[in-house]
Amino acid sequence: MSRALATTPLPDRLPLPPQLDPQRLPAHVALIMDGNGRWARQRGLPRVMGHRAGVETLKRTLRLCSDWGIEALTCYAFSTENWSRPGEEVAFLMTLFERVLARELEGLMKEQVRIRFLGDLEQLPEGLQNLIADATARTSANGGIHFNVCTNYGGRRELVQAARHLAERAAAGQLDPAAIDEALFAAELQTAGEGDPDLLIRTSGERRLSNFLLWQLAYAELHITDVLWPDFDEAALLAALLDYQGRQRRFGGVEAAR
Repeated sequence: MSRALATTPLPDRLPLPPQLDPQRLPAHVALIMDGNGRWARQRGLPRVMGHRAGVETLKRTLRLCSDWGIEALTCYAFSTENWSRPGEEVAFLMTLFERVLARELEGLMKEQVRIRFLGDLEQLPEGLQNLIADATARTSANGGIHFNVCTNYGGRRELVQAARHLAERAAAGQLDPAAIDEALFAAELQTAGEGDPDLLIRTSGERRLSNFLLWQLAYAELHITDVLWPDFDEAALLAALLDYQGRQRRFGGVEAAR
């Protein structure tokens, strides 16, 4: 089993599948990576093996998105609610994050990936915080895909923190409350500077947002697949993108007459 989950070398860059229109790709894809535990349970394995397999799936998905011309990928790695999981599982995840980040940083540099971590990072182990700071700084000038990893992230907490910061500025006389609009509010979010996701993919058949990017997903197209995250492959990503390209994105308007 360890050989099956071992890290494999990155393949040559893959061309965009001919079924996809390069002019209608989502610029920004968001991922809720669900089903690691169920994948492991179906195979009689500990849950942690599902998380290990899920890391390899994320690596492949990031590479495919980069190869196919998607500009940004944001994944939900660990939510503020995930602290309620068994302590041994949380400890394993924190160690896994550290090991993967340390191991993959040179590859991210080579692929020109810019990585950022979104969430309340101060609650993470100090060693992981140091690795995050180093990876963020070292990749900040890279010109490839933007890879945003939501770690100890909660959408409601993000909105409260943004509102509190604006209120503090207004109370200090630095901001006229009447000047607060959507653009000013969005600038206080952790995704500031990044376009909102065009497409949200959620695996394992669950049909909820789970406190993920509540502001940013306001007009995202939703693709729900029954595929468990470790089994999410090139065909599953292609199906999600084809689904997206089949949508009429009206943003509250009406379809233009033909």
